[in-house]
Amino acid sequence: MPFLLLPALAIMLFSCGGSDNKLPIYGERDVVKNNAEGKEVTDTIYNTIPPFSFVNQKGDTVSEAIVKDKIYVADFFFTSCPTICPIMKRQMIKVYDKIKGSPDVMILSHTIDPEHDTPQVLDKYATDLGITGTQWQFLNGPKEKVYEIGEKHYLSTLKEDKTAEGGFIHSGAFVLVDKDKRVRGMYDGTTDEGAQKLIADIEKLRVEYSK
Repeated sequence: MPFLLLPALAIMLFSCGGSDNKLPIYGERDVVKNNAEGKEVTDTIYNTIPPFSFVNQKGDTVSEAIVKDKIYVADFFFTSCPTICPIMKRQMIKVYDKIKGSPDVMILSHTIDPEHDTPQVLDKYATDLGITGTQWQFLNGPKEKVYEIGEKHYLSTLKEDKTAEGGFIHSGAFVLVDKDKRVRGMYDGTTDEGAQKLIADIEKLRVEYSK
């Protein structure tokens, strides 16, 4: 299954001009007008990742607190996927190897088949990939919650389709999220080029936050 493009409503927005080399901000935005000391002030409210509560591969409850003040990468998969997921995980391991041990970067992989992918199944999956520690979390949650946050906020295509191989259609995107919970990059998780661009952009975000 090929890498799926962003939904049509996922509008890419640039936070600043190109001269400062900042990454774009993705997603729809609202422009609101407020009165400050009698003056009209226009504010831009960007799409952000909302609070969440899932269970990781160790059976522990994980909320948005785990990525507080961190840059992180999110993706969506299922352990029995016969198509792009194994390729995506091989590419994500390259990212993991680069960020391993860095306290300010994490990876959150969400299963879209929570009935099958129990914490025990996810734990074996992570172990088979050679993943240790807590920097890369494999998350299980109610299907409607996973699909809602994936489609509305991570801007990823997710749906059940009995005619598709494995029974699901999903984006092969790796999603880069900044410390302010804004989506700052979308990458083809099925290619080395996508993984390497993600690694480079993680470093760009680090520089942005260091200023």
